[in-house]
Amino acid sequence: MHTFSANPFRFFTSRTSKVTALATIIGLLVLSFTAYTQSQPKYPKTLKGYYAQELNWKSCYEDFQCTDLLVPIDYEKLSTGTFKISVLRFQSTGSNKLGSIVVNPGGPGASGVDYAYAADYIFSPDILDKYDIVGFDPRGVSRSEPIVCLTNKELDAGYASDPKPDSDKEFQLALSDTKNFIEKCKKKNKHLDAFGTANAARDTDILRQAIGDKQLNYMGKSYGTYLGTLYAQFFPDKVGRMVLDGAVDPTISNYQQSLTQAVGFDHAFKAFHKDCLKRKDCTLPSDKTLAIREMQKLFTQAATNPISTKKKSKRTVSESLIVLGTASAMYDSKTGWPQLRKAIAQAQEGYGDEFLDLADQYTGRESNGTYENNEFDSGAIIDCLDFNESRSANQIRKDAQSFTKAAPLFGPYLAYGGLTCKYFHPVKETNIAPTKTANPIIIIGTTGYPATPYEWAQGLNKLLTNSILISLTGEGHTGQGQGSACIDDQVDAFYLRGQISKQKVFC
Repeated sequence: MHTFSANPFRFFTSRTSKVTALATIIGLLVLSFTAYTQSQPKYPKTLKGYYAQELNWKSCYEDFQCTDLLVPIDYEKLSTGTFKISVLRFQSTGSNKLGSIVVNPGGPGASGVDYAYAADYIFSPDILDKYDIVGFDPRGVSRSEPIVCLTNKELDAGYASDPKPDSDKEFQLALSDTKNFIEKCKKKNKHLDAFGTANAARDTDILRQAIGDKQLNYMGKSYGTYLGTLYAQFFPDKVGRMVLDGAVDPTISNYQQSLTQAVGFDHAFKAFHKDCLKRKDCTLPSDKTLAIREMQKLFTQAATNPISTKKKSKRTVSESLIVLGTASAMYDSKTGWPQLRKAIAQAQEGYGDEFLDLADQYTGRESNGTYENNEFDSGAIIDCLDFNESRSANQIRKDAQSFTKAAPLFGPYLAYGGLTCKYFHPVKETNIAPTKTANPIIIIGTTGYPATPYEWAQGLNKLLTNSILISLTGEGHTGQGQGSACIDDQVDAFYLRGQISKQKVFC
């Protein structure tokens, strides 16, 4: 399964969702990216010991508290050692508190610590009055035993590399690059098999116990809905008030996942084009077919002649960076679409500064050449651990034809999402079955969101048998906290009073 995120077009890595537009708005770079040493020498001898631990909270980042949670590296072999999981809490000062809400923004590879740092942006004052907001970096991510495979320069090369092998030579180079990437990950990281989302879900239950909640109250967005789904599979009786927004459907094949997403991004571009024609600064043809051809022209020209920038920079803008910048803009119609219009007009004049900026916002690349997170590396490995790719490399290449036919703009790039895992040994996938949880779950699906298409929310609604689907008609990333009073009121009523509709809701 390969969804869009921090590096959607690197055919040798993974899926993910973006940490929403708030990453740019809030400026989450205040929190530094630091690594802990893996395999801590001291650890509880039993699983009961992990559940019995007491958290040592310390003040951090002015109004927040931080701590480390100990979890077993291997739940089947506790003697393997311990991971330290980084946790951040926004502590409510209200009276008659209802507990905590654990949050996860997606990925795989996005930081829950960073997300919780934006608690007052995510939730209403009423919720902040009643709940502590707790975020953790899942194992392998950011500050929690981070998976690190590539250097900053290698990341630059990876993001800028050819995203669409058009010849036998390019395809063989793609296979060689993916193999080298996996080998570097294996060489630089211990316990690589331990970083799957199934283990992160088990970690979440230890966290639930450590923060003193009898049941887990949870807000998961995009790939964070998969973490929530696995938690519901493992601990159905421990599910409290859970909201899964921008859902991932874990039951359909990698091929179907990627194809659905490619079609979704093409539909999102058509919506952008329709809006673009209403703007004075739109430089695309009015005919949508011609508009797609104009974008394809920008992509292919950059494949052989990367675009320079107006600023005196050694970096040029490759095909991959332009495609990535275009996809980045699709996440946010309010700020992304205007910048994409500027980027297109500028590229037509021969410069790529705006596209480069869009791509850098998406990947978390700083102006000094460093990256704010390890989402490229962790997302790839976690993705391979979560979902096996059953197709051969040659079948993936053959399937690119159907991707191109169904989604002419983005399909040729998303088609190669499964190559990475062909060089990562097959893993035992988690069995997903229809599940009824102790309490109902809210699932939110946005009809025009391409990275987690609406069909996935419908599929997850069927899988979690006592869930309620809330549908938001519109564009953009997820539904809660995006300006829809209809969605936000439903979520607030659920968290504050346990109130939930008995039938599907349309906003």
